[in-house]
Amino acid sequence: MQQPTQEQFRMDTAQLVREEVYTDQRVGSIRVLIPVQADGQPDTGRSTSYFGQTQVMTQAGPLPLSFELPGTALSEAIEGFPAAAEKAIEEAVEEIKRLQRDQASSIMVPGQSGGSGLVGDLKGGGTGGVQGGGIKLR
Repeated sequence: MQQPTQEQFRMDTAQLVREEVYTDQRVGSIRVLIPVQADGQPDTGRSTSYFGQTQVMTQAGPLPLSFELPGTALSEAIEGFPAAAEKAIEEAVEEIKRLQRDQASSIMVPGQSGGSGLVGDLKGGGTGGVQGGGIKLR
């Protein structure tokens, strides 16, 4: 394994931002990324970015969500938070459904799982069972 060099850890001074976080301590938080120059002064040539963060409870526990917020001011980001959070939830649900479909339709390759390839084998039941997590999703 090759050792990392100091050059790999050099910060990109053209992309520096100052981060501020605002929260209502109930629904979520807004990260504000304010472009700055290497001396810490505002970089007026780049736009401020706003990102929302929240979490939703699922049967498997809390699911953290991060999403970009529209606007050029904090008040606009706050106003856009509910719609952006709802969209992020919808996208997360669709991604979970896609992953479930992919898993349900994955093809078992003979000799890799030690099972018979029946659905019962995916859960460790059936005739063959799964030995040592030998299922590979593709």
